[in-house]
Amino acid sequence: MASKAIKRRPCSSESDQTSEKTMETTVSDPVTEPLLGNGPHEEKTKRYEPATRSDFWDGTREECLRWAHLLSIFIAQSARKIVNVLSEFGSLIARLFGCSSAPQSSQNGQTVPLNLSPLQVERLKLLRQRLDVPYDCSSVKHQDALKELWRLAYPNRQLPPLKSDLWKEMGWQNSDPSTDFRAGGFMSLENLIYFARNYPDSFHRLLHKAEGKRAKWEYPFAAGGVNISYMLVQMLDLQSGKISTKAGVHFVQLLEDDEAAFDNLFCVAFQVLDAQWLARRASYMQFNEVLKSTRVQLEKELTMGCISSVQDLPSFRMLKR
Repeated sequence: MASKAIKRRPCSSESDQTSEKTMETTVSDPVTEPLLGNGPHEEKTKRYEPATRSDFWDGTREECLRWAHLLSIFIAQSARKIVNVLSEFGSLIARLFGCSSAPQSSQNGQTVPLNLSPLQVERLKLLRQRLDVPYDCSSVKHQDALKELWRLAYPNRQLPPLKSDLWKEMGWQNSDPSTDFRAGGFMSLENLIYFARNYPDSFHRLLHKAEGKRAKWEYPFAAGGVNISYMLVQMLDLQSGKISTKAGVHFVQLLEDDEAAFDNLFCVAFQVLDAQWLARRASYMQFNEVLKSTRVQLEKELTMGCISSVQDLPSFRMLKR
């Protein structure tokens, strides 16, 4: 899906207007790094002529210099070959011991890192199965999940019908939230529920826009969460059935110790997006720009090294339980 439209209901004071403002949120293409290449390198041989008496070199000087020049060329070529052999040997050792993050094709045709454990393979499989589940408004399970999200968001308020204008207060585009799940599917609803259950303080701060100086036209909370889920799937290259991005290769390593790594990363991403939103003093029409910068920041943090869990990410410190 190339883009996802998000609509925001105007404030009550603006209800007499006849149109809604819309914004096209396009998930950016994966960020690519420029290849740093060295220019052609030309080796220059320098003739070395020791200062000796001319009568000693008579008849043999040019011959000695010619052999010295040939010997220097031979040594330089040999050195380059040795370096190449050592480099190839080092790469082979790294691959054998699982030190390389380069992807390799697995038996089922998916691309996974060499050092993926059976547990990581199984959890990655389950995560991909979640991606394939669309939101079904006729499913009792899905309806109950949506009701659960309301109870977590507004514990002291009465549950409204599944189609009601009250859902717009949570940040859905219209009175029927089921129409907003096309990009993120049922998993995006699961992500929001996980956020509300495990980090209720951060969840309610973002839901109610409790911090910072806010724009008159704010991003819609719930629909924004769906777009964050979709952005993460693209960033980690999960939907294509292979892992080919650096962020994705590093992410699957986190599944070893954290089955809910994706859900935890969603919570971090939501917090990062809101922090950048405030830092940029962004308004409704800038949501796509902020979502893109959120992706860039998460990619950098996932690939910075020494990250063994989502809790190790620098941005995780912003989350409050």
